[in-house]
This record gives sequence, structure tokens and C-alpha cells, in this order.
Amino acid sequence: MQRLWVNIDGDIQELCVPAENDEVVPGVIWGRPDDLFTPSFWKYQSEVQVRRNRYSYHRLGSNLLEEIAVCLLGGYGIPAEMGMAAFERLKRENMLLGYNCESKIYALLAQPFEVQGSARRYRFAAQKSSYLARSLQMAKDFPVDESPRLLRDRLLDLPGIGPKTASWIVRNHLDSDDVAIIDVHLHRACVMMNVFEAKSDPAKEYFSLETLFLLFAEALKVRASVLDAIIWDFMRRIGPTARSSKAAQTLQIQLAF
Repeated sequence: MQRLWVNIDGDIQELCVPAENDEVVPGVIWGRPDDLFTPSFWKYQSEVQVRRNRYSYHRLGSNLLEEIAVCLLGGYGIPAEMGMAAFERLKRENMLLGYNCESKIYALLAQPFEVQGSARRYRFAAQKSSYLARSLQMAKDFPVDESPRLLRDRLLDLPGIGPKTASWIVRNHLDSDDVAIIDVHLHRACVMMNVFEAKSDPAKEYFSLETLFLLFAEALKVRASVLDAIIWDFMRRIGPTARSSKAAQTLQIQLAF
């Protein structure tokens, strides 16, 4: 057993995790919490953030249509800050109600955005305008009380929405732990821990990888939605750096203490 301590606003709380050579799930050992990217490291980070009431609220939109929009506007190739800027502009102009045409959405996305102090253009404006106009039109009559998996199945029928985006929408909108967002950041972290094989490909094996991650989160005794969010935030901020990265060590301190 490894005994750890968490400082929550001056209140020192104890946290225990299994011995470093014990297995979390078959083939994955706990490791040490002060060794970056081990299961113990993520367990410790998750416990700290949960006890500080962080990473527990995922909604970005006020309703399902807005959640579809914000997730469609983000994702691969679009920095989170740019996706949010695009979403806020379209929301402000009432473009997310399910009846606006593609050309109006495109006109707003094609204009430069002020992001982190500089003027930048939104990539894939034409493609995303088409996806968004059609998806919102199709989704405006979706049932409001569906289970996470049923809602994801419906979302997968919308233009431009694959398993990752559909899972992201469901996780955020329903605060669900029944799905996982297997993006490049989560995949990289799980490969480091041997939860996923290095040669695995989310584009081809999304649902089997999701199952492995959900089982891992359950064994770690951390909500899948919380673990997913913490790993994503940490990994995206350090980028594809080495295990011994000084930047990663600095961010570890910022997150935990």
C-alpha cells in the first residue's frame, strides 16, 4: 500500500493506493504517484481535483443543440480556444436553433476571430458550416430523455459526427460515465500505461478501446468522465513531450498543489 497526502486548502487528507507493482487491470501496474503518467499518478491527480470540486461539470452549451455545435466546432485540428470563440459567435447571432442555413453560418465562421490576442481564421469553415447546419436541423427534434448509448447512436447518424464527437456530446450533455472520448491525448496517455497497445488505432477500434478505458477507470475508482477530462487537459497542455519533461513536472505541481 502507498500512502499519500493531499493538501486541500490547508486541510491535509490521506489517500492510499495499492503497491506500485500491483495490477490495476491485467497487464497494467499501479506504479508510483510521483512518476509521471502512471495509474497512481492519474489516481492522485483525480482525487485532488475531485476534492477541490474541479473537472466535475462538463457542459459547454445550455441545451443539446448547443452541445452538438460546440463539439462539432472543436475537435481535431481546431484548438479549444478557437472552437469556443466560434461557438460563442454563432450562439450570440442565434445560429444554433436548428433552422439557419449553411451560408449564414459560413459567413460568420469565415470572419477572423480574436484568439489569445491575435486575429486568426477558423479552419474548415465551409465543411463545418455544412455539417453544423444539417446536424442541428436533424437533431432539433431528438428525444430529451434518452440513455447515453441511445443518444450516441442517434448522434452518429448526423453529418460530420463520429464516435469521438458523439461521445463528447453525450459526456458533456448528460454528465455520463458510460462513454469515453478517445482522442489523441487520451490515447497517448493510455498507451504510456499499457492500457492500450501502441499499435491500436481509435479510428478503427474506437468502441473496444472505450471499453478498456471504462474498465480502467472503474478499477481506478475514478469517474470515467472526470478521469477523461483530467487526462485530456494535462496531456494537451504538455504536448507530445518526453516522460522526463520539465514542462510536465511543472504542470504536475500546478495541478496537484
